[in-house]
Amino acid sequence: MLTDGGPGLIPALDPSAPYTSRLSARSALYTDLHVLLDTKCASLSSSAYRSLVIDENCLARKSAAARQKMWKELKPRYILDTEHPLFAAFLKEWRRCSSEPERGLTAYILLALNDRLVADLGTDWLFPLLRRAPAELRVADVRGFIDRAAKEHAEVRSWSDQTRTAVSRKYTASIRDFGLAQGTVNKDTIRPALYGAPVRLLIRALRLVGVRPLDLVRAPIFRLLALEGPEVIEALGELNRVDDLRFRIQGDIVELNIEDVA
Repeated sequence: MLTDGGPGLIPALDPSAPYTSRLSARSALYTDLHVLLDTKCASLSSSAYRSLVIDENCLARKSAAARQKMWKELKPRYILDTEHPLFAAFLKEWRRCSSEPERGLTAYILLALNDRLVADLGTDWLFPLLRRAPAELRVADVRGFIDRAAKEHAEVRSWSDQTRTAVSRKYTASIRDFGLAQGTVNKDTIRPALYGAPVRLLIRALRLVGVRPLDLVRAPIFRLLALEGPEVIEALGELNRVDDLRFRIQGDIVELNIEDVA
């Protein structure tokens, strides 16, 4: 099992992690992930998930080449290996989800944690649009974010104009698929409801990289769920009230338990 507790374990929490262009060819493929996870309830190794996609054709692709391509696109997006602590944490929360909106948000958090560009778009660009939802999602604005990022991310400077535009389009489509927007040609944001599983997944991720409890409740990564500052504490208090986790804060002392809940 991967046991590295450093920030490199989770790209979104690693300031040195590069941006990737995974979304240039296809969107987040959330529907395919959902089908794959519904195929077998058991925790599986990477090779077992690969066999489901390629050998058993659980995603119903017409050719061996299409199945191989699907695996090559799904794996980097969602890890798909219970030996990896982040995916194991995700799978635990996925099984605890009680609704489709909760599943969509939990999968979004996994994708964002595993993709620095998706995370930065979510915390810096999408965050204010979720806060004032409904707000229009414009591909050109995402493209602008990527173009500006090229100043600090050398890898982006090597992307072609076509790649940058494709990533922008696939990102907005993916946001809709996760339930954070609605519409086809014109898309407007939807502010996410408060659910236990995506919040607990963020907590698990922060703990994996060794964030202290008091710093955890102040972490900017909660902006992925349109939460910031004191609202994080308020959200944790509400989840405590409905028994989705155990939380108490008094001064600088934070008590947070996400395991011993119903």
